[in-house]
Amino acid sequence: MPFVDIRLAGSATREQKAAIVADVTRSLGEHLGKPAAAVQVTIVELSPENYGSGGILVADRAAASPPPAQEVAAADGKR
Repeated sequence: MPFVDIRLAGSATREQKAAIVADVTRSLGEHLGKPAAAVQVTIVELSPENYGSGGILVADRAAASPPPAQEVAAADGKR
């Protein structure tokens, strides 16, 4: 019996989670020959305030990272 644990940083809708469960179940049936009834899928949603990477909380990343660089045209007007 396969057990699949999925952790998401943030959240997903019920419809998105249902699609993930269906896709994972179908994939294990196709690649491992497992019956759908044997596949167990757990989805855990982690709040960005409860998950850190690189020494900072994911929730704080947006505030800590600089804004994306803007594309600037060359003097001849070409990019």
